Amino acid sequence: MKYELIRVEPMVGALGAEIGGIDLTKPLADQAVAELKRAFVEHHLLVFRGQPIDVEHQKALGRHFGTLHVHPLFESIEGHPEVVAFVKEPEDRVNVGGGWHADLTCLERPPLGSILRVTETPARGGDTLFANMVAAYEALSPAMQKFLEGLTAIHTSAKVYGPWGKYAHSKGKTGAPAKIDNAGQHAAHPIVRTHPESGRKSLFVNLAYTIFIKGLSLEESTAILEFLYSHAVKGEFTTRLRWEKDTIAFWDNRCTQHYAMNDYHGMRRAALRVTIEGDRPA
Repeated sequence: MKYELIRVEPMVGALGAEIGGIDLTKPLADQAVAELKRAFVEHHLLVFRGQPIDVEHQKALGRHFGTLHVHPLFESIEGHPEVVAFVKEPEDRVNVGGGWHADLTCLERPPLGSILRVTETPARGGDTLFANMVAAYEALSPAMQKFLEGLTAIHTSAKVYGPWGKYAHSKGKTGAPAKIDNAGQHAAHPIVRTHPESGRKSLFVNLAYTIFIKGLSLEESTAILEFLYSHAVKGEFTTRLRWEKDTIAFWDNRCTQHYAMNDYHGMRRAALRVTIEGDRPA
């Protein structure tokens, strides 16, 4: 089926498409929204270039896809509880999202997706990598697919945000300090998730939140998870986004992972994120 109101140009790599022919500073026609939703399911990542939107425009785009989510572990910006600012100052050594992950899989209903707008880019570096979890699943052998489909994994926020997590030592030192004392979210999700719209299966574990596979020994669980962590982000399943002024990225959190590169020490990077509430993985 062709797109009539938007242009869809697939990106180099295993996922993603750049979207043109649309102005996100203006109200979107119903057909344009329908085409965006179709492109979102097909490509898992939508990138918009040259879109000088503000916070209200960013929220409006998110609302076309569902109810906006309030982050349980980061402070929102004043007057906008659904918007989080992620800032790395020149003196910071830790950035937000600096490792492969899907957002907040520690929740019973992890987010559908997130819309990120980088408002200040460093002179160099600061790209974001994305990985296609549908492609990662489909590349597994049929025997491994069958084995994994019967398994459930435990996810927890404490692994990253808890007292011994990655962000514990950076509390209060960045533009998005985590609420370390609130990191008590835990959830059990199937390792193989079926997308509620496309019906395609994907891997649903990630290094940031997943800690254990139910029903296995610790040794067995660790070995399988370590294999899946490395398999899921192989180069052939990924793409790389280089940010420019007025670029917006919208990714499907149900079937992707992402990694914000931390290769711009001594420079400032700032971004605003809006997230859409999701459903219970099945």
